[in-house]
Order: sequence, then structure tokens, then C-alpha cells
Amino acid sequence: MKLLEYEGKDVFARYGIPTLKRCGVIRIGDSPDGLALDGKGPWVVKAQVLAGGRGKAGGVKLAKTAAETREVAGKMLGMKLVTHQTQGKALTVEEVLVEEACDIAREIYISVVLDRRAGAPSVIASAEGGMSIEELAAGHPEKIIRVPVDAEAGLLEFQARQLAFDLKIPKKNFSDFTEFAKSLVRVFIENDASLVEVNPLVLTADEKLVAIDSKIVTDDNALFRHKDQAAKPDHEASDIEREAKGIGINYIGLDGDIGCMVNGAGLAMATLDTVKMAGGDAANFLDVGGGANVEQITKAFQIILKDPKVKAVLVNIFGGIMKCDNIASGVVEASKKVGLAVPLVVRLEGTRVNEGKEILARSGLKLEQADSLWEAAQKAVAAARR
Repeated sequence: MKLLEYEGKDVFARYGIPTLKRCGVIRIGDSPDGLALDGKGPWVVKAQVLAGGRGKAGGVKLAKTAAETREVAGKMLGMKLVTHQTQGKALTVEEVLVEEACDIAREIYISVVLDRRAGAPSVIASAEGGMSIEELAAGHPEKIIRVPVDAEAGLLEFQARQLAFDLKIPKKNFSDFTEFAKSLVRVFIENDASLVEVNPLVLTADEKLVAIDSKIVTDDNALFRHKDQAAKPDHEASDIEREAKGIGINYIGLDGDIGCMVNGAGLAMATLDTVKMAGGDAANFLDVGGGANVEQITKAFQIILKDPKVKAVLVNIFGGIMKCDNIASGVVEASKKVGLAVPLVVRLEGTRVNEGKEILARSGLKLEQADSLWEAAQKAVAAARR
């Protein structure tokens, strides 16, 4: 799960990581008059979207007066934002964060990431923050600092001090920085994150250390350990994905036009690959579960058909826990309930497969059966193109 900037800063606050003073978060339908704009300013207004490059796209603006801040924040709500990370897709700004601005003397990049090769966290930092770390790593790899971290012990004191030396942290901020670095690693480990990033971490003109941005990505598979995170909305999920999650179906929307209903994550991935090999593209990943019943199959059909791109449906079920004849009966009943209007291709395998195929053949439904996944994928691709 990806957290918005202000959500990430809420996490930072629990670990004593300093951030800019917040004046409020407003959402579509809110009035900017509710912002707590005390003091003389200036203030920074930030679009809360899950994409980098907001500043260049007009999603981060500085305002000098309270009136200007409220005007900018009001105009930013609902705007369409396209950055280099959105792949041409416009994101709607539904929330805006307003904070007190600061005078920046120096910018630093620092993050904690999962080093999959080492199977452990790693701190990545650079004395040159505020820019794309990918560009910096490609052009000047010598400017990237990497520190391996023990997931049990966290960032050790000597490692934090060496990192401060390497980043040329001033003596006055040395102690604050080492505590910050160790806290950032604790955020990563204790929240089951795959990425915790601050770009930039700044030294202000009055010699304070402040995280003026935040980026946190957590592991969905660990949400059962973090009830507070699980209760947050998934900002990346579509309406269909949220609905599927609510009824216990593992669904991820994709860009193709062949709706797939499969039981088991491994078989679902194999199905998607086979559809691609057959010249088509799947509209979704959908794992209906190993013990699927008529109700679950009906809900899965309903979820698939909510996607207007779907031109054909491919059902690929292995009958193990639930026998193929029961699955076939479920597919027939569910198809009639939802009034399936697109071509349907069904491939069954497993216990009582012959009985299941006979039920499908006698159903009266306009469906095609297949004896193998390859045959099913080819038929589904052909049906989608008709």
C-alpha cells in the first residue's frame, strides 16, 4: 500500500521525525477557509497524489499570503495532474496538503529500501537531494551511498555516524541526523515497508533538520499486523478493486479485454501468461479461491463484468478442494444470474472433470469448453476479437 505524503508524515511524527508545520489537509468539497494559516507565511500547497514530479507539473506551489494560499489550494483541488511517472495518465487531485514553508539551505536524499538480492533493508543516500535519484544514480553512481542494515538490529550507531560523515552533515546537526537515520530505519522495519523515502531532507537556513516530503510503501501481505494501515483507503485501487476486496476476492484490474476467473494465485498467473502467449491481454487477475462456491463464483462474474473493457470471459478452474461437477454447476447458475452477455470459455481439470464437462454441455448456455489451458486461451482470444 502506498501512503500519501501527509499519511507518511503522520507515521514520521510517531517516530519523532521532524516535518514542516501542517496547516491542514482539504479534500474535494471542503472550503479552504478551514486552513489554519497562522503567522506571516509563506506556505506551500501540495497536491496529494501517488506520483513523483508534482512540482514540475504544477502540483506544488508556494503562496506568500493567507488569501493567496487559500486561492491556490482551492484551485488545486480537482485539477488533473500529469507527471513523468503517470505514463500519460491524468490523476485527479482529491486532497491537498498545506504546510508552512521553510528557507532551504541544503537538500539531501535518503531512503530505506528492500535489497531483494541481500534479503535485507538497505539505506540509500546522497548529498544531492531534491532531484530524481534514478537520474543521479545513472549519471553519477559514485554519489550514491549504500549502507546495509540488519533487520533485527536496525541501523547501528557506528553506521549512522559514518553515514553522517559521508553526507558531510554539519557538527551542529550531527546528533540529530544520526537519530533521524535510525528512526527512518525503524519506520521501515516496524511498518513492514518496502520503501521509506525522504526527498529532500533539508537543512534550513536556521540550521534545523526537516523532512519536507515523505514516501512510504508498505507490504499488503503484512496489513494484518497493522490495523491502522488496513483501515486506510487504498489510493491506487480502482472502485472495482475496492469492491472485490470488500467481498474477499483477490482482484487486480489490468489493461486487456479478456476477463479471467481462476482459483489459486499460481494458476491465475499462468493463465495470464498463456493468454498473452495466445496473442491476447487479460483484463484482470482474479483468484476466486480454492473453495469457491456458487455465491463466490457469482460475485466474481459480477466483478469481472463491471469492467467495460471485457469482451470475453475465460474460466480456468482446477477442481481439488471443490470438485469439477460442483464448480460447473456454480458456473452455470452464476452465468444465468448475472445474465452473461459476452462469450464464455471454460476449462476444467481435476476431480470429477468429466461430470463437470457434461453439466456445462447440458446447460444450454452459449459457452465453449476447452481441454487444455492453451486451447482455452486461444478460444478466449478469438472470441474477444469477434
